[in-house]
Amino acid sequence: MKEKEENKSVFLSLNCINVNDKTETKDTGGVQLTYLSWPFAWGEVVKRYPDASYEVVKDENGRPYFADEDYGLMCMTNVTIEGKTLEMWLPVMDGANKAMKRIPYTYKVWNRQTKQWTEKTVAAATMFDINKTIMRCLVKNLAMFGLGLYIYAGEDLPEGESEEQTAQMDALGAACDEARNAQDTEALKAIYYKHEKKFGKDKTFLSVVNERKSILDAA
Repeated sequence: MKEKEENKSVFLSLNCINVNDKTETKDTGGVQLTYLSWPFAWGEVVKRYPDASYEVVKDENGRPYFADEDYGLMCMTNVTIEGKTLEMWLPVMDGANKAMKRIPYTYKVWNRQTKQWTEKTVAAATMFDINKTIMRCLVKNLAMFGLGLYIYAGEDLPEGESEEQTAQMDALGAACDEARNAQDTEALKAIYYKHEKKFGKDKTFLSVVNERKSILDAA
């Protein structure tokens, strides 16, 4: 029961984060697709859960992808947060979201203007394509824990977000910035007590305070 409560709190914590200003939109065949920046996604998770980790799953030859001659290439990741591991997978795709293989191949599409079949080519996958897919897979993996999940659901805002919650997150961010910029342990202590009532039990704030304290103690 305790484990379920902890995992639920991870989801609720990450699911309420607004990531809209860290996304990019791409037009693929007339369809608007939204992508979340992986450095931001991972950074937001680690700020709240410093022990979080991820793994790029490799095949029996140590390659960071799985290949099928007929269907193409697939990348996989595992993410572990608070002791719970979830896996995710994503095919290597080109700009038109067509599966890429080890060798180029062609396919036909119907051209409505010329009313003829047009042949298009999907280039062979490169390590750049594979690396890009791995990082997108990681972001998708993090969404299983709640971060940016609303993007995959086609929604504009995270579930349950309100002006009050946004203000709370902004206040937390400001408190963390104060702690990161503390010049000595006395200043850090004062900052902690200043925000103790509001964020004294917040994992993100406590993590920042403890990290800054370790740095100052070692200086």
